[in-house]
Amino acid sequence: MSELVKDLSRIADGVRTRYSESRRVLSFGEYVELFDKAPQALSRDASRYLRDIFDHYGQDKRRRPWGTETRFLLFDLPFAEPHERLVGHEAVQMEVYRALSNFAREGRVNRLLLLHGPNGSAKSTFAACLALALEHYSSLPEGALYRFNWVFPTRGTERGTIGFAGGKGRETVADASGSYAYLEDEQVDARLGCELRDHPLLLIPRRERREFLETAYRAAGTSSAPPKWLWDGGLCAKCRQVFEALLVANQGDFLKVLRHVQVERYFVSRRYRTGAVTLGPQLSVDAEERQVTMDRTITALPSTLQTVTLFEPHGELVDASGGLIEFSDLLKRPLDAFKYLLLTIESGDVQLAHSILHLNTVMIASSNEIHLAAFKEHPEFNSFRGRIELVRTPYLLDYRDEQQIYDLQIRPQVSRHVAPHAILLASLWAVLTRMRKPVVERHGKVLGALVAELGPLEKAELYSSGKIPPRLSHEHAKELRVGIAAIYRESEAYPNYEGRLGASPREIRTLLLDSSQHADFDCLSPLAVFGEIDELCKLSGEYEFLKQETLPGGYHDARGFVALLRERYLDLSEEELRSASGIVAETQYMDLFELYISHVSHWVKREKLLNRVTGTYEDPDEELMRRIERTIDAGPSADDFRKNIIPVVAAWAIERPGQKIDFAAIFPAYIQKVKEHTFRERREQVARLARDIVTHVSTPEASLETQAREHVVRTLAQMRERFGYCDRCARDAAGALLSSRYRDLL
Repeated sequence: MSELVKDLSRIADGVRTRYSESRRVLSFGEYVELFDKAPQALSRDASRYLRDIFDHYGQDKRRRPWGTETRFLLFDLPFAEPHERLVGHEAVQMEVYRALSNFAREGRVNRLLLLHGPNGSAKSTFAACLALALEHYSSLPEGALYRFNWVFPTRGTERGTIGFAGGKGRETVADASGSYAYLEDEQVDARLGCELRDHPLLLIPRRERREFLETAYRAAGTSSAPPKWLWDGGLCAKCRQVFEALLVANQGDFLKVLRHVQVERYFVSRRYRTGAVTLGPQLSVDAEERQVTMDRTITALPSTLQTVTLFEPHGELVDASGGLIEFSDLLKRPLDAFKYLLLTIESGDVQLAHSILHLNTVMIASSNEIHLAAFKEHPEFNSFRGRIELVRTPYLLDYRDEQQIYDLQIRPQVSRHVAPHAILLASLWAVLTRMRKPVVERHGKVLGALVAELGPLEKAELYSSGKIPPRLSHEHAKELRVGIAAIYRESEAYPNYEGRLGASPREIRTLLLDSSQHADFDCLSPLAVFGEIDELCKLSGEYEFLKQETLPGGYHDARGFVALLRERYLDLSEEELRSASGIVAETQYMDLFELYISHVSHWVKREKLLNRVTGTYEDPDEELMRRIERTIDAGPSADDFRKNIIPVVAAWAIERPGQKIDFAAIFPAYIQKVKEHTFRERREQVARLARDIVTHVSTPEASLETQAREHVVRTLAQMRERFGYCDRCARDAAGALLSSRYRDLL
């Protein structure tokens, strides 16, 4: 036997084992036994099921500069491709979870969740993540879902032997109740499924069903009530007709009717439109009926049903039953195409030609702001408003989050090397185009004065990391840090909220892909990104965010932001080049600042300190302190500055007992100034190194002195290992520094 045949045999054994363990087919009696062990899990309606999915995958707390947010981990898609996951939007996740929890408490879904925001703000991604989670959860034991089929045995079958002898045992025929659930295909004349995937317990009459559920819930010790869908609901029209016909044929014997019931486990599937459906803005009706006997042989049904006209429902609402339906771009439809949702949302029913369709479905829709604004002006909007849960879905305002989108979606698609900072700077530009000028009047006197001077880049940094502009004093920095949440939320009540206008991720994806094909660069280079942004800005008539008037402070200046990006690119490149060069030890400036703090501490306490070189106690070094204070712009009064800086260090230490003092976290602006001063004294050395890198990479045959060449090779290796450069993008960065910052040195 070949290895492939053996593999096929092992695969077959695995499939058979999984099929058996998942309990795919049950008789009604066996299902009741299963239900008795977990009544709450097996009686969830769509809203409870979806809410439990949020809880199942867990949550995480994310600290943001504007506060702590809850992220539900299902949106990280640990069970699917990572590039499909939702980046950011924790506030949207919590709003939807809150709505689902309300549905669960009320016992039914009585609102449509409408995600609204600008084009490309991840509304469809949000719904897709929910659908993927539904698929995966339904495949787990704790997410098992069941429906039932009607089974009609071959007419020649001896009823007395069904479920007893039969020759093939339990696997082939039935359990002790006489169920037809396990009959082989050749023993079955007809098998009718339920298109709505009705819950098997709906077969029990309502009064007895309520007693049944109360008993099961009481025994399980659960305090929640069964969902109204199962408490008050009933079978679909087709199943009700079959049930009544069988009840009449068996002279009211309920157990004989249940012999015809085969309970089957099913799995949510987007591809096969089972429990998860996305509906585009087409004009077709979302649910219809068709006669069963139109495409089935009527003689295959038992005589009790041959005189009954059976209709089965079909359509998107039917396919989504028990799960989730997404109405993509709902408001692009004419109102008459979805006006039926008014009654459907209110009552949970859809009126069909021959029956009423009872829905057990969470409905989520999406719309852009333009269509929503137009809809609000329509006379029918007030009728819809009470039946719609509006969930705002803006563009991301944290450029580090924005970068994750393209790291997941663009980086794997680009065949060229992606240079450091290319995606970061494109993400930063996108977020800068979304920044609104702060409204001074929304804040107090002190904070209002600070936000009035806040530029778009400073605001973007504030949202991303809480970084305070280094130009601010310690007192003003503290005031701004406390006010970040107020700044972030100041426009939430405005129609033109922050994150409504700006560059869409769709434009940025195209921009990055175009940049990766730029003929002048071997990598996806930040320099290519700048060029593509310039080209995009020429299309000012095509994009709404490019039509905005530039405001004082530089807000809405999409083309002007490129200059900010170039400076940021040069800052980052220079920092990494200096760090990789080894010209100055990275700890040198930190050691210098810590030494300054030590001298100031002893100066404030009027104490001498130990000179580790001479071993004697000396007064604090006044010259050292003055030199550092000039470097960090301490102000006119050195005495006041020294007396104020030590309490800040002490407060940090008190809040974090036992931790080593992190001066970079306490005084980032001062550390940066000391660092820049330290490197400024060695600019000429860095400039020569940049020139040598360009020469070495562009013309390897060019003769550099041995020492210079070795320094270049070591630096390139460090830039590659520590920062992700290749030789070509390191050359581009060095060339940009030479032409912009080191031109006067060489």
